[in-house]
Amino acid sequence: MLEIILGAISLGLLWAIMTIGVYITYRILDIADLTVEGSIAMGAAIAAFTIFNGMNPFVATFLALIGGMGAGLVTGLFHTKLKIPALLAGILTMIALYSVNLRIMGKANLSLLRIDTVFTVFENMGLSHTSAVMLFGLIAVSGIVGLLYAFFGTEIGCAIRATGDNPQMARAQGINTNNMIILGLVISNGLVALSGSLIAQSQSFADVQMGIGSIVIGLASVIIGEVIFGTRNFFNCLISLVLGAITYRIIIALVLKMGMPANDLKLFTAITVAIALSLPVFRAYLRPFKKSISGGNL
Repeated sequence: MLEIILGAISLGLLWAIMTIGVYITYRILDIADLTVEGSIAMGAAIAAFTIFNGMNPFVATFLALIGGMGAGLVTGLFHTKLKIPALLAGILTMIALYSVNLRIMGKANLSLLRIDTVFTVFENMGLSHTSAVMLFGLIAVSGIVGLLYAFFGTEIGCAIRATGDNPQMARAQGINTNNMIILGLVISNGLVALSGSLIAQSQSFADVQMGIGSIVIGLASVIIGEVIFGTRNFFNCLISLVLGAITYRIIIALVLKMGMPANDLKLFTAITVAIALSLPVFRAYLRPFKKSISGGNL
């Protein structure tokens, strides 16, 4: 059981990077960006192809980050310059990336078995694969949380947050909201692709369909993190996202351990997200009931 939980934590740290990317578009920019399902697979494809052909794993991971940022840029241009609705712009990019990812890998999946990855450095120190993934994931997530916390405290970062909160007010303050949307999408999909590249190296393979359902996983992690760990301030939000992603992976691991068929996981995730998103409605229904009970007791 301990091994299962440790494996879930190590994988959750890698998925936490994707969760932070989803949070930037879903919460900060108030955009449902489906580019995620293509950019996470794109990160995996770029990393797997370049590592398979002998490139340094760290350089390959950086190229995956750049590739994801490019995908976000395309979606941003579709939305801001061509006036395509954000949801449709993300869908168009996601569909296009399926073919792009096939072109990158040359086939539907690519194995990285017995090939050095970014985790090999820690494995050479005597750590197991799970421990190496956990240590690298913790370092990567800590660095990303620190950088994003510092960035969103700058003038540009505040402008992105203002654009998501109230675009009319942001434009009245002289902020170019189109540029802020593009920048937010670039950062978001860069993080998503980075996550995809690390997940592919952790699992020793990349698959063109590995992004299917990833947006729901990201939303589930965001909601779980916000509901359980709170959102008192921005730094707390970032930590909650990481803990939410880890909690989600632990829940999935335990559910599988209890015997749930793997084919039902996406259904389970969708139901979890639907319930979590509906919590405010449930609370509104229960509030009068609680008041009547407390009043009766008095």
